[in-house]
Amino acid sequence: MTSLPPRAGRRCHNAVNPLHSTVYFSPDYAQELAGIGVEDTSAAYFAGRAAAIGAVGPGTVAATFYNFNHELIARHLPAVWDIAPPATVLAARMRAVDATLRRLLGDGVASDAMAEAARLALRATEACTRHARPLYAAHADLPVPEEPHLAYWHAATLLREHRGDGHLTALLSAGLDPLEALVSHTATGKGMSPGWIIASRGWRRGDWEAASQRLRERGLLDAEGALTSAGSALRAELEDHTDRLDRAPYEHLGTEGVERLTELAQGFLTTAVAAGAFPSYLRG
Repeated sequence: MTSLPPRAGRRCHNAVNPLHSTVYFSPDYAQELAGIGVEDTSAAYFAGRAAAIGAVGPGTVAATFYNFNHELIARHLPAVWDIAPPATVLAARMRAVDATLRRLLGDGVASDAMAEAARLALRATEACTRHARPLYAAHADLPVPEEPHLAYWHAATLLREHRGDGHLTALLSAGLDPLEALVSHTATGKGMSPGWIIASRGWRRGDWEAASQRLRERGLLDAEGALTSAGSALRAELEDHTDRLDRAPYEHLGTEGVERLTELAQGFLTTAVAAGAFPSYLRG
């Protein structure tokens, strides 16, 4: 293995991951899931992301997604599988990915750059590991699509869930429960708007305030809701811990490969954002 520059893997992840996420904000996704009978947005998200695991119940999704209220999940799972079984959901999700990327990237989906990005991202996934990484492991059992833009999205999904599974280990080690993780991440200024997070994750404003108070009592949040120096140090160590758990795919790809994949991914992301990939209310 080569020795990567500090945080090179994280920078690559931050460029690759958002293009994966575009599908869940896409009108194409809502249309495809509605077409198989799943019209509620929360049900569509839970089903689409969890379908690779199988027809699971709310407990499994609460465990693997981490920051969603179990009560919200239980409103939709396992009932959603009676409407559309996992294989049907996965097929609908892939149709939505295809439509979304073609709409956002135009000719970029069939470009040499896309083919190169797919090769690099898939090579990185060769060093991912299944053990103690349930969402990654479930997606790793899915076939790799043939078309480069779909193969790239598949690889981005694997890299996203591999890092995400490791991040949950880091959160548990830091003693942050689901809402404390959300509150402290939002306080870094890098998270999404609290109002959207509370609503989409199924929590109440009182839950958010209670979590904020717990963080204040630990000396991680000040009276205004900003991170203290201890809070900033904890969040920094969380990301460093996650980097350590997620270094294998990027070490395997090597410094030049990581730099090139980051460059390509950033180009696709810039194009997608300019095409309106993400709604403005995420930050509002």
